[in-house]
Amino acid sequence: MAQSPQLKQSSPTSPDPQDFRLDATPAMRADNVVSGEHWRIGLITDSLVRFEWSDSGVFENRPTQTVLNRDFGSPVERRVTERDGRVIIDTAALTIVYDQQPFSKEGLSVVVKGVADTQFNTWHYGDAPRGNLKGTARTLDEADGAIELDNGVISRDGWAVIDDSAANIIIETDTVNGKANPFGTWVSPRATAETDLYFFGYGHRYIEAVRDFYRLTGPTPLLPRFAMGNWWSRYYRYTQDGYLALMDRFKREGIPFTTSVIDMDWHRVDDVDPKYGSGWTGYSWNRELFPDPPAFLADLHRRGLRTTLNVHPRDGVRAFEDAYPEVAKRVGIDPATEENVEFDLTNPDFVDAYFDMHHRMEAEGVDFWWLDWQQGGVTRQKGLDPLWMLNHMHYLDSGRGGNWPLTFSRYAGPGSHRYPVGFSGDTIVTWESLAFQPQFTATASNIGYGWWSHDIGGHMFGYRNEELEARWYQLGAFSPINRLHSSNSPFSGKEPWNFNRDVSAAMVDALRLRHAMMPYLYTMNYRAAEAGRPLVEPMYWQNPDTPDAYGVPDEFRFGTELVVAPIVSPDDAAACRGRADAWLPQGEWFDFFDGRRYVSSDAAGRRLEVWRSLDRTPVFAKAGAIVPLQDVAESGEAINSIANPQALRVLVFPGADGSFVMREDRGTWGAPSADTAIAFMWGGADASPSAFTVAPVTGDTSAVPELRDWTVVFRGVAPVDAASGVRAWSGEAPVEATVAYDEATMSLTVSVTGISSAASLRIEIPGGLRIADNPVESDAMDLLLHAQMLYRTKELALQAVHKLGIGAIGALRTMNRGPRYANDFWITDMPDAVAGALEEILLRS
Repeated sequence: MAQSPQLKQSSPTSPDPQDFRLDATPAMRADNVVSGEHWRIGLITDSLVRFEWSDSGVFENRPTQTVLNRDFGSPVERRVTERDGRVIIDTAALTIVYDQQPFSKEGLSVVVKGVADTQFNTWHYGDAPRGNLKGTARTLDEADGAIELDNGVISRDGWAVIDDSAANIIIETDTVNGKANPFGTWVSPRATAETDLYFFGYGHRYIEAVRDFYRLTGPTPLLPRFAMGNWWSRYYRYTQDGYLALMDRFKREGIPFTTSVIDMDWHRVDDVDPKYGSGWTGYSWNRELFPDPPAFLADLHRRGLRTTLNVHPRDGVRAFEDAYPEVAKRVGIDPATEENVEFDLTNPDFVDAYFDMHHRMEAEGVDFWWLDWQQGGVTRQKGLDPLWMLNHMHYLDSGRGGNWPLTFSRYAGPGSHRYPVGFSGDTIVTWESLAFQPQFTATASNIGYGWWSHDIGGHMFGYRNEELEARWYQLGAFSPINRLHSSNSPFSGKEPWNFNRDVSAAMVDALRLRHAMMPYLYTMNYRAAEAGRPLVEPMYWQNPDTPDAYGVPDEFRFGTELVVAPIVSPDDAAACRGRADAWLPQGEWFDFFDGRRYVSSDAAGRRLEVWRSLDRTPVFAKAGAIVPLQDVAESGEAINSIANPQALRVLVFPGADGSFVMREDRGTWGAPSADTAIAFMWGGADASPSAFTVAPVTGDTSAVPELRDWTVVFRGVAPVDAASGVRAWSGEAPVEATVAYDEATMSLTVSVTGISSAASLRIEIPGGLRIADNPVESDAMDLLLHAQMLYRTKELALQAVHKLGIGAIGALRTMNRGPRYANDFWITDMPDAVAGALEEILLRS
C-alpha cells in the first residue's frame, strides 16, 4: 500500500524521532548529472530536469519542503555535446542548450519535442508561462467567483517550471538553536544562495507529468474510509446536547454522516478577559456549552462519527488556557507572570509542548485537527511558512504509534498533497462561487492536489437561493471531500429540512448517494495513492490534443468510470431544468441515473447541452462501466456505518466489456487490501451471452464479510426475453436469482444473496443484453408537461417530435423568428431553453 514518505512506528503518546524521519532518495544519480564549477543539470527523467546555479559551487543534495526524491532509479539516455562554449544535451523528449554562465534568457533554453505548437514549445530561462493549465491557490476565503490560480506542472505549450530556490531544507538533527530536538528532523534555511529549478517538459503527456511530480515530491497518502463520506460542519454556537440531538435527527431523516467537524465555538471565545486578547485562538473547552467533552466525543463515536476540532493557533497559549501552566514551564516561563507563550514553530520546546497539549485532547476522543491558519507566511526562520510547518508536523504527529495520519488544513504550495485533507476557505454564498468550484477542483490536480474540501453550500454572506443549495449539494456528492459548511447566521443552516420539499429531497438524495458510493470512492482513494491519479481529473488529461476537451472547465472525470458536468447556474424558468455544457469523448456514454444512451461518434468527441431537472445532475458512465455501491440504511444506528458492506449494489453499463477491482481493507494504517475483481462481458448485438462475474476475494480476506448479497443493475438495457432467462452460479453451484426490470431507468436488476466471498459469482444472460432505445417521445412529453409555456406551442412541439423525429429540430429552432411554416408545423413562442432541451432528447443517439 502506498503511504506517505514518512515512517510510522513509535509510541502512541509522544513524538518519537522515528516518526519524523524521511523515507526519501534526495540525491540525484551521479550518471544523470552534467555539471560545471558553478552549475549542475540533473536529468531526473528524459522530461524532468533540475537546473542549479551556485556562486559558491556548493549544491544541495538534501530533501526540501517540496522535493524528496531526485533519484528515480534509472539512467537517462542522452547525448551531450559542447560547441562554441555551449553544452547541448539531447534526450528523447528535450533539447537543452546552455552557455555555462549564470542563468539568463539568452544562455539557457529548452526545446520540448513532439509539441505541435512550435512557436511556444521553447523555454528560455525566465520566460513567463503562456499556456500553463494552472494548479490551485492557498484559499478561497471571501471569494465570490473566480480567483487567480498558481501554476501547475502541465501546459499546452508543453513545459512548466517549479522554482524551489527558496525552500527550506529538511534535515536530521538532535538539536535546534542549541536546544534538544525531540522530533529527530527539522527544517533549515539553505546554507548558500542557489537557483534551483525543476523543468517539466512533458509536452502533452499530462498524466505522466503529474505522476512524475508525485515521484519527485512524494505520493498522496491513502485516506481513511470515513473521509469518503459526508462531513457535517458549521460555524455555530452548539451545545453538547443540541449537537447530539442534531446528529440523531439526521439519522431519523435517513441522512448519513461519517465526520463531525466542530468549529471554533467548542473552545472559550466570548468570556476571555480582554487583557489576553481575543478568543480567536483557544484550546480550552467551553464548559458552559460542553460540560463533559470526553462524554460528548464518546457519544459521537457511538453514533459512528469521527471528530475534528477547529484551531486557530496564531496567538499561542495564553494564561487563561487550561494547559497554560504546563506549556509555560516547558518554554521557560514562570506561569505566575501570565506571560503569553508565543506561537513559535522555530522553537522545539514550544512545538513539543504544543503537541503534548493536543495529545491530551486526543486522549479525550479528538480524532484529528482542523488547522485554520490564516495569518500569512512569516516565521522567525527565513523562508519557513508557518502553514507548511503546521501541516508537516501535525501530519507526522497524527500518525504516531501506527495511527492513521490525517490533517485538515489549508494549501501551502507544491507538495502540500502529502498532508491531506485541504480546506479551501470561506466562500460567498452565490452562484458565482458555485460556478468556480468545479474548475478550481479539477485544475488542482495539475499540481497533484487531489483532496480538496470545499464549504459545500457556501459559507457566508450572499443570499438565500434554495435551488443554488441543491445544485451545490449535487456538486458535493461528486467532489473529492463532501463537507457541508455555513456561517453562524441564524438563516444559513444547511439542514435539508430547512428547505422546500423538492429541494430538500434533492439534498437528501445527494447525501445518500455520496454514502452509497463509498466502495467506488475508496477504490479511487487507492488509485490516487498508488497510481498517482487523483479522483477528479480535468477532461484534457486523457484527450490532450482535442481542443474541445479544454472548453469545458466545469466538467471533469470522477474516477475511472464516470464523467460529471455539474449544473452551476440557475434553472431556466420555462424549461424548469438547469443546463450544463458538456463534452463527451468518442464512444458510447450512458446517463448514470436513467440509462439514456449518448453516442459520440467523432474522434474529436461531441459538444452538447445537457438539461436536468432539480432532482438530477448530469453524470455519464462510459460503455462497460462498473460502479460498485453500498446499500444505505433508511434510518437508525447503521446509517453512518463505514464498514465494508455486506450488501453491494453494482451498476453496470452496456456497450462494451468492462472490469473493476474493488479495494477494501481492515481500516488500519498500513493494512493490506482485500481485492475483489469484477468483470462484465458485453456479448454484443449478435445475441452472444452477456455475463457479470465476481472473482473470489484476494489479499486480506479477513477484511470483508464472509457472505455477501449482490444486486447487479444493468442500466440502459432493453428488457430480457423471458425465454432466454437469467442464470447465476456461485462457484459451480447454481443459485437462485431475483430478476426485475424498471422502465423508467431502463434497468435490469438481478439479485442474489448469501454468496461466499471466497467463491466466484457468475450471472449470465444467455441470449445477450441489448442496449435500450432511448424513449424519445415519452421524454419529450415529460419535458413539455412541466415546461412553463403556451399550451398550444407544447402541443405543436410534441406533434413535430412524433411526426418528424430528428427532423423536428428545424421547426423548433425557428421558434423565436415569428410565425413560420416549418416542416408542416406552425411553432411560435417556443422558449430557447425548451427547444435546447428537446434537441438534447432528439440527438442523444
